[in-house]
Amino acid sequence: MAHPSEALVRDGYAAFSRGDLDAIRAIFDPAIIWHVPGKSPVSGIYKGIDEVFELFGRLFTETGGTLAHELHDVVANDEHVVALIRQTAERNGKKLDARFAHVQHVRDGRVIESWYLSEDESAANEFWS
Repeated sequence: MAHPSEALVRDGYAAFSRGDLDAIRAIFDPAIIWHVPGKSPVSGIYKGIDEVFELFGRLFTETGGTLAHELHDVVANDEHVVALIRQTAERNGKKLDARFAHVQHVRDGRVIESWYLSEDESAANEFWS
C-alpha cells in the first residue's frame, strides 16, 4: 500500500498530464513555494498558487503543449516526497529529454514546497533559453 504522500504526488502528476488545474489546486497549498533551478528565463522562485500556475501556463505555451513527465519512481514519508522523473518537451526547434529528482515538502496532505534537481542543469538551461 502506497504512503498517502506518494499517492498525493502521483495524483498531482496525473492531474498535470491531463491539464486538470482544479485537481492540482486541491493538492497544492495556496502559499506553495516552487523552486526552478538554473540560469534560464524560467529559473527562479515562484510563491503562491497563482505564480506557480502562471509558470505552468508559460511552460505549456512555450512548448506548444509538448511538456510531459514520465514517473520512474516515487519515494515518500510523512514530510517529503521524491519523484524521479523524465521530462520531455520541444520548443523553438530544440528537444528536451532530461532526468530530474523532484523533491516536495508535504504538510497536512498538501504540497507546500517544491524543488527540481536536474541531472544536467546546463541542458535544461539551454533548452529554456
